[in-house]
Amino acid sequence: MISLNNPIVFNWDEGNINKNLNKHNVNVQEAEQVFYNEPLFIYDDILHSTHEERFKALGTTSEGRKLVVVFTLRNSKLRVISTRDMSKKERGQYEKS
Repeated sequence: MISLNNPIVFNWDEGNINKNLNKHNVNVQEAEQVFYNEPLFIYDDILHSTHEERFKALGTTSEGRKLVVVFTLRNSKLRVISTRDMSKKERGQYEKS
C-alpha cells in the first residue's frame, strides 16, 4: 500500500503541465482534486513500472468527473504521468469498490 504525504506536493513542469489538457482535456486542478476526494483507490501499475514504480489512482473531481491518474513519486513529490476519463470497465470497478 502506498502512503502519500499530507499535504500532497505535486511535481508539475513543462513536461507534464499541459500534456493531459491537450491530449485528454483534463486540467491540472482536476488531476489534483482526485487525490483529495473520496473514494480514492490506488493500485500498483506493474505493467508500466519498468523504469520507475508507477501507480494508478481511480477517483473523482469535485465536479464528479471520474478520472484515472497514472503517477509516480519522485523525491516525495507526486508526479502525474497521465490522466484521463475512466473507461467503462474502470467505472464499473470504481463503483463496485
